[in-house]
Amino acid sequence: MLDILLTQAPAPIATPSIDYPAVLPVLIVLGAACVSVLVEAFAAKRSRFGIQVGLSLAAIVASGVSLVIYATGSAPAGGVTTFSGAISIDRPALFLWGTLLALAVGAVLLISDRVVEPGGALVAQASIRPGTVQDRAQTATVMQTEVFPLTLFALGGMMAFTAANDLLTMFIALEVLSLPLYLMCGLARRRRLLSQEAAVKYFLLGAFSSAFFLYGLALLYGYANSVKLGQIAAAAAGSDRSDTLLFAGLGLLVVGLLFKGSVGPFHTWTPDVYQGAPTPVTAFMAACTKVAAFGGILRVLSVAFSSTSWEWRGVLWGVAIISMVIGAVLGLTQTDVKRMVAYSSIAHAGFLLVGAIAMTKDGLSSTLFYLLAYGFTTLAAFGVISLVRDSSGEATHLSAWAGLAKRSPLVAGVFTFLLLALAGIPLTSGFVGKFVVFSAALSDGMAPLVVIALVFSAVAAFFYLRVIVLMYFSEPAADGPSVSVPGFGTGTAIFLGTAVTLVLGLVPAFALGWAGSGGFAF
Repeated sequence: MLDILLTQAPAPIATPSIDYPAVLPVLIVLGAACVSVLVEAFAAKRSRFGIQVGLSLAAIVASGVSLVIYATGSAPAGGVTTFSGAISIDRPALFLWGTLLALAVGAVLLISDRVVEPGGALVAQASIRPGTVQDRAQTATVMQTEVFPLTLFALGGMMAFTAANDLLTMFIALEVLSLPLYLMCGLARRRRLLSQEAAVKYFLLGAFSSAFFLYGLALLYGYANSVKLGQIAAAAAGSDRSDTLLFAGLGLLVVGLLFKGSVGPFHTWTPDVYQGAPTPVTAFMAACTKVAAFGGILRVLSVAFSSTSWEWRGVLWGVAIISMVIGAVLGLTQTDVKRMVAYSSIAHAGFLLVGAIAMTKDGLSSTLFYLLAYGFTTLAAFGVISLVRDSSGEATHLSAWAGLAKRSPLVAGVFTFLLLALAGIPLTSGFVGKFVVFSAALSDGMAPLVVIALVFSAVAAFFYLRVIVLMYFSEPAADGPSVSVPGFGTGTAIFLGTAVTLVLGLVPAFALGWAGSGGFAF
């Protein structure tokens, strides 16, 4: 009997091989996030802030160091897949990881600043009413620190999302990056009801888009009998099955991805959430989420659906045009600076999509460079926005920015430079980004789309120039807002973003070479 049982015993389950040096940057960030949760549970309240800021920055720096060591040392030229093929660490993934980590440093510095907003920009309990005794007590005490583990979890999810080699892993990473952001959006110290409304809108629409992504995943599994991008590509290239499941699944999947990238017409959450969320959280979300979303879009389209590009490219042409139209035209009507930058991001998403659908090596490298350039410019722009304040907090209405150059020439000059970069003026990273993206699209036969993009790029430049004219050629109101002196965190983040915007505009060759150093592995 024992012999029979032994002969019928199931074979041992094979343990998936893990390339720890390759995935160490993600493991460091997620491990630090777990430690950060324990700090919240066991550290004394007054000591948490210093510990959490130090831990967050140390984790990001350590992750960056491990990334550099791996990228310059043992990283195979063609990339490597690990965790049973669920994660693909290739040159685009390494570039996106480096971009996310660099942006996260600036975002954590913005979040940790307690000089611009006494007590920090985020409140510990979102239910506390402004002006009450509890609110004044929260303002007087140390900043709440729950935001730091949330930031690290969101960052870890973004890194996993850009390297996911199968749709199930991508969906899990999508939720890991999204759920902390929903919470962070509702924690503004000022204008709390607006912040909570933004969080609810983002959560509801985010859940809706996740459902689209998951349903598309299910249809693609039904078509290819796999969720791995490589096997979906193989089925799409040589299967005799009906294409209904394939293209229905692709459509639903892309809707979920475009929502995260705030691409029109799937942009409806963007203006309200950008305006209502605490400005440091808006900066983190605007810069890093855009990088993660388009990293996922590039991988899905290039790996899984490149063989069917003739079928879906026309649809994405239309989506890119719609996004540019919405961002450029509606941006002209905005009277709030944060909402204006939100519509700017929708227009930029359309420009990014032009590079993403080029499906060439130049299209990939130019889109990656554009993400790097846009991320740092946007991070610095929101840092500047947080400095202009009145008695109610941030003064984001355009009328409050009239004559700002007479009150603070330095802040107005920095913001002017950043707006010109967003408009794509030469000697800025924005110009180089648009130039390489449009060049890649032209090389791939998309001249009509490039012409349309140039037209709406010129239209979008108008609302940037309107703010510049307002700052320099209008008289400041007698009771107008003041410009706060930035603390170390905000000042460093603004300097970092502005310096990178300038350097990438003058000497972009290194970043372009790194972005074009290899393709996706699967």
